[in-house]
Amino acid sequence: MIDRILLFPYYWILRLRNNYWNKPGRKFYTPAVPSLCIGNVTAGGTGKTPMVELVLRTLLSCDEWADRNIAVLSRGYKRESKGFQQVSSDGAASMFGDESLQIKKKFPGVTVAVDKDRVEGCELLQHPELLASGKKAKKCWYREFPAAEYIVFDDAFQYRKLKAARTMVLVDWNRPVSEDMLLPFGRLRDLWERISEADMVVVTKCPAELGDAERQAFVRKLGISAYSPDTCEGTGLGGRRQTVLFARIKYGQPVGVYERTDARYIYSKKIILVSGIAKDTPMRDYLSDFYKIEKRFGFPDHHKYRWSDITKIQMALRKNPTASIITTEKDAQRLLDFPGMPDEIAERLFMLPIETEFLSERERNVFKDCIESL
Repeated sequence: MIDRILLFPYYWILRLRNNYWNKPGRKFYTPAVPSLCIGNVTAGGTGKTPMVELVLRTLLSCDEWADRNIAVLSRGYKRESKGFQQVSSDGAASMFGDESLQIKKKFPGVTVAVDKDRVEGCELLQHPELLASGKKAKKCWYREFPAAEYIVFDDAFQYRKLKAARTMVLVDWNRPVSEDMLLPFGRLRDLWERISEADMVVVTKCPAELGDAERQAFVRKLGISAYSPDTCEGTGLGGRRQTVLFARIKYGQPVGVYERTDARYIYSKKIILVSGIAKDTPMRDYLSDFYKIEKRFGFPDHHKYRWSDITKIQMALRKNPTASIITTEKDAQRLLDFPGMPDEIAERLFMLPIETEFLSERERNVFKDCIESL
């Protein structure tokens, strides 16, 4: 591929790194409790946060894990805090990261933590008494939480020192990784062949209806052979048996971001769309079925909003005084950080909830068994 020629040094660094960690006898840190790693090989856009939420909903609804101590560990991308931090639902996205804060608000009974050092974070989640003294205690604001009995690692597939009990990799139906290219020519941040190391491959953002032939054709693009829609299993590169599941995005009804948001504005047929995510095309396609998108503001993933951004939104709103404003759940966390949000924006600012769901009951049951039986 042209990217592997033009980015030859980068490509070989990835190859050498992969060979180093796959060397027989290499030692890894393995949690003492059941653990699940959710990741991808692309730079965002596969729906990791909705998948983490689906895992939590599934675990909390089953008899074995409903009353147990479940934890989520993330890096907390672009946060301003340092070291290990337990996420507080009344905290700020700037301190914990937008995704981690979103998860904590939706699942207040789950321990959510951030730490760039996933091994350290994992140890502290299992042994919170280690925060009682020392340097770690000085950095951590919220130290009280129960010892984790199950840990979900958000976006840790590239953190090779850590070996979870089970690994799930997400790939986008609309962008098969085998046909993608390395950054900056494409969206790949890792070798696409690494998906063969996962126990589960979940194809996200699929059409609502998929026939067996379409599933099999897509799975072949991933280098997985002998895939059976009946068992949801195939054989990956290197001969590893892998579970392959297909899922789609499901949007909910818009929800006011602020307490002062006026619910009446959502009945407007005109909207201003504000998004700072890797790819907002599915969201735009969905919203265009119900609203006329008068103006769209697309920002980089995890964008920190500034007065210049708010001013642009204000100007668009004044040109469209009957429009409401719709944003993503992740962006809502960052917009809530903005000091002095003008009332004209706050009173008509809504977020669009998003969930991941599997295409069939069979896949839901296979998924449930995979994450519960660790």
